Amino acid sequence: MSDSDERARTGQAAQSKRKDARRNKESLLDAAAAVFVTSGVEAPVRDIAARAGVGLGTIYRHFPTRADLIIAVYRHQVEACAEAGPALLAAGPSPHAALGQWVNLFVDFLVTKHGLAAVLQSDDAGFDTLHAYFLDRLVPVCAELLEAAASAGEIRSDLEAYELMRGVGNLCIGAETDSRYDARRLVDVLIAGLGPV
Repeated sequence: MSDSDERARTGQAAQSKRKDARRNKESLLDAAAAVFVTSGVEAPVRDIAARAGVGLGTIYRHFPTRADLIIAVYRHQVEACAEAGPALLAAGPSPHAALGQWVNLFVDFLVTKHGLAAVLQSDDAGFDTLHAYFLDRLVPVCAELLEAAASAGEIRSDLEAYELMRGVGNLCIGAETDSRYDARRLVDVLIAGLGPV
């Protein structure tokens, strides 16, 4: 075997290993987000490890502190929500349906985000940076979905993405602590009511 063949094989193995590591880290973040939704951001790390099917050492190797884990979950969820918008628009039966599906994902994120935000507020500079990241990534996605649905004549055309996201966010406040309040139902009413004037 030549040196170039060996280097190519070594490079492929390293690339495969990086993909596996990235996939494992994403699985870990998904597990942490799910545990945060059901048990809050103060949930025991062992619960996250159990859900992810990894040892505690794996979590601490990737995220030495709880704040590191919380920030990583926040960013991971923002990215997942941002990437979902165009995919839903391309695959959905209509732009309005894609908007509704995306808003439901956004609601899932917000329920987790409220718990995360309470923890992160103690570091105002860090929280401000994450909030700016959240807006920079998600407002354009929401705007694209709104524009597509308005262009198709399915919804009114005078809505701003930030305005809708803020309204949905306000409807979600307190949903995680009041079992009699179903924010998702009210958000569904809001989305259904976006029809043309």
